[in-house]
Amino acid sequence: MLKSNARISSLFVLALSASAASISIAQAQSKTLIVAEPVHGTGYLPLYVAIKNGYFKAEGLDVQILTVESGAGHTNAVLTKQAFAFIGGPEHNAFAKIKGAELRGVVNVVDRGNVYYNARAGLAPAPGQSMAEFFKGKSIAVSFFGGTPNSITRYYLKQWGLDDKKDVVLKEMATGAVLAAVKTGAAEIGVTTEPVLTRGVQQNIWGEPFLNVPKDLGPYAYSTLNIRLESIQQEPAIVAKFVKGVVAGLKATYAEQDKALAIAKQEFPTMSVEDLKATLDRSFADEMWSKDGMISAASWATAEKVVLEAGILKKPVAFDEIIDMQFVKILHAALK
Repeated sequence: MLKSNARISSLFVLALSASAASISIAQAQSKTLIVAEPVHGTGYLPLYVAIKNGYFKAEGLDVQILTVESGAGHTNAVLTKQAFAFIGGPEHNAFAKIKGAELRGVVNVVDRGNVYYNARAGLAPAPGQSMAEFFKGKSIAVSFFGGTPNSITRYYLKQWGLDDKKDVVLKEMATGAVLAAVKTGAAEIGVTTEPVLTRGVQQNIWGEPFLNVPKDLGPYAYSTLNIRLESIQQEPAIVAKFVKGVVAGLKATYAEQDKALAIAKQEFPTMSVEDLKATLDRSFADEMWSKDGMISAASWATAEKVVLEAGILKKPVAFDEIIDMQFVKILHAALK
């Protein structure tokens, strides 16, 4: 049974009021938490900012990143207790729920569909051409089945009246291979995100996105931080500290954009500062990241609609069955 909100609130407030001395002790006895990610990308920058700026360490947590490039590998890492949390769409919590497992999204990071569609150089849609007409017969490089970019692609195809087996060729692969697939001619359309998007533009492999999902679909619970329900039940104080660190990272990313750029350079050392700045400028312009960590009912409604209509989620799953905002709400109340 879940501990009462009062108990969790009490633990959370105690965590917030820890003195500098107690923080030093906590750091000396830090608890390691692994966060599994499906790809190492700038879309998760606020999480990296939280780590680099020491927001988790201040809470006595040692947060480490594990990159697992497969459709559901990051989710499975949490289900099998190889990781504390995964960053990804809460629809993975819904998939797990249907199979009898209990996961919860506890804080938001990416609040837009972080997906862009780029056509091979010289192959952009003609003015006035419908998406259905343009996509028909094309080969599309996209992440593995089960990943959110794949789900969004299947959703759009259905919206346009296209069959994902007869009318297009879906070439499912690791996210990092999409650029090479378009470059070598193995695919005509790349479904990607930053920083690969800007890299492809700079190398003239593809042009600017002809379909911008963040703007097209609006608020979207695209990448939340998701944990096992038992973590909430058994370690609410740890969850509260983790959420606090993530929210601090979100706020710092928006408030200190030059510092966020410097951290992005550390995370992606092979990219030029100019390319990284263009990447982040796009993300800020598209309102990619949550500003407060809240996962709204509307953002889940959009995400749920995508996976339902794509045929990946077999039945609706209620917001409260896969998302728990109590920690974010308690944090906001404590900081007022």
